[in-house]
Amino acid sequence: MHFNHSAALWQTFPELRAGALHATGIHADVDVEAAIAGFSAIAEARLAATQEGEFPEIQAWRRGFSRMGLKPTQYRSASEALLRRFRQEHALPRLHPLVDLCNAVSLAFAIPIAVFDVEKIDGDLEVRRATGGETYLTFAGDIEHPEPNEIIFVDGAARAHARRWTNRQSGLSAVRQRTRSVLIVAEALHASAEADIGRLVATLADRLAKAWPAATKAALLSAASPRFEF
Repeated sequence: MHFNHSAALWQTFPELRAGALHATGIHADVDVEAAIAGFSAIAEARLAATQEGEFPEIQAWRRGFSRMGLKPTQYRSASEALLRRFRQEHALPRLHPLVDLCNAVSLAFAIPIAVFDVEKIDGDLEVRRATGGETYLTFAGDIEHPEPNEIIFVDGAARAHARRWTNRQSGLSAVRQRTRSVLIVAEALHASAEADIGRLVATLADRLAKAWPAATKAALLSAASPRFEF
């Protein structure tokens, strides 16, 4: 299998930097609360100084959403939505240790992170503009069709695993109790994205190794190196 962003997307967003990490051996019987607390403290300290909307990482995604033709305050990147909720509630709901860990890392770095159950992906996974014929399964179990030209994560069976790029992930490949193999994707558009994505991927790989007996493979993606084989 491989993961990539389309050539057209790199042309439109040349500032994009992404990190991809594949891990096997995942299970739900681990305790990652200490790690979550550490990353949450980083977010708390940053939010104490200014709201998430002033973060350069978030501002870059807002500009990106505007370029996609979306209202950035109506459709927020996953990292902005998490930070907004965390600022208001000072905590996030617990879903699965891996998802909880990735959410905490996303808070600390202010960078959206998506986690996909690899067994639910048919063929390869690509981030590209939709044709309008793809299907998307909501967490409520409803089927939607992405709008033509909407940026989506889509597999070989034309099933969308995320809508509006980093805004809304599908229930189809969400991490569940039985998930064992995952693809984790982090994406950023801000000026220091390359360095920050590199630190994020290294941090996440280290935490995965400490929490699970996981075999991991990671890569940093750019227009010059857009494809991740796993």
